[in-house]
Amino acid sequence: MRSALRSLWPPLLVLAVVVGGWQLYVTGADVDPTMLPSPARVLEQGWASRADLWAQTLPTLQETLLGFALSFAAAWLVAVLLDFSAAARRGLYPLLVASQTIPIVAVAPLLIIWFGFGLLPKMLVVTLTTFFPLAANLAAGFAATDREAMRLLRSLGAGRLRTFRLVRVPSAMPYFFAGLRVSITYAVVGAVFAEYAGAEAGLGIYMQAQKSAFRTDLVFAAVGVTAALSIALFGAACLLQRLVLPWERAQREEKS
Repeated sequence: MRSALRSLWPPLLVLAVVVGGWQLYVTGADVDPTMLPSPARVLEQGWASRADLWAQTLPTLQETLLGFALSFAAAWLVAVLLDFSAAARRGLYPLLVASQTIPIVAVAPLLIIWFGFGLLPKMLVVTLTTFFPLAANLAAGFAATDREAMRLLRSLGAGRLRTFRLVRVPSAMPYFFAGLRVSITYAVVGAVFAEYAGAEAGLGIYMQAQKSAFRTDLVFAAVGVTAALSIALFGAACLLQRLVLPWERAQREEKS
């Protein structure tokens, strides 16, 4: 608990300084709230519109979780295939890397055209946004398995599947969670961007509507909700890592 507090107070202090400076500048310079609202106004109007914000948050959260679940399953499937087949690794991995050069900003409108304004295109955008960090880190984790442990199990008669389950998967977990923490923060942003491209509901379409109405305060409030969702999912990923890999924390404490 103390280590968590020690790691949290520096960014919280920086955030307090930034928000305080923002508030002082807007108040002192008498800035038009349609251009730059104060943090106090953002909180006030966000709280007043909390029902609308919550109603728009639910579709975004649904898109995020379902799209990330699809990305999770696809990443494991592809990473395992790359690990078991050298031919697949030579044929697929360069294509996976090349796929990252295709901007999502170009793909999202096409998905809306092909699949409409429903849930599926938003899920696919989230999947495309988060898939590569998961798959690449997991494949790297499989490749980093201790060779001596592999030889030991094989000398004891363990087959390839048993060796994979007992050695390669546990050794890949730190790499996997590193990719999970990165990709989960992109998931909400991917969902919001997909809604910008075309949606019936969600935080992205809400931001567009408020921008058109010159409600900059509510745009900032929606951005704050988006950031809060990303932080919450990142925290959930860190908590899951502690539960799945409890020995990592013990090792860090021994080193410190």
